[in-house]
Amino acid sequence: QVQLVESGGGLVQAGGSLRLSCAASGLSPDLMGWFRQAPGKNREFVATIGWSARIWYNESVKGRFTISRDWTKDTVFLQMNNLKPEDAAVYYCAARVRTFGGDVTEDDYDYWGQGTQVTVSS
Repeated sequence: QVQLVESGGGLVQAGGSLRLSCAASGLSPDLMGWFRQAPGKNREFVATIGWSARIWYNESVKGRFTISRDWTKDTVFLQMNNLKPEDAAVYYCAARVRTFGGDVTEDDYDYWGQGTQVTVSS
């Protein structure tokens, strides 16, 4: 059974930090990433990491967020520092098992987690 299980969301004040985790089971992802969706907005790409340490970030989080991966456990992390109110959203973990394709759109991914809420108070 394929599962992506996220954890680590919560409420934080602006300027604070949170660390999200996503553990994959039942699959060996080529690419793992994070997307987010705020109320009334489309889901947007946040960050992704693939083999050979190929990493991409949304420009809005560069310098504040860091994506990393434990390859032995198929777990991906998102360290979020200096959080801003505009970072508040439901964060979704995504995984791609195909070894080809793009990196930053929803269609590039095969499996999704259930989402974890991040709330940033100003």
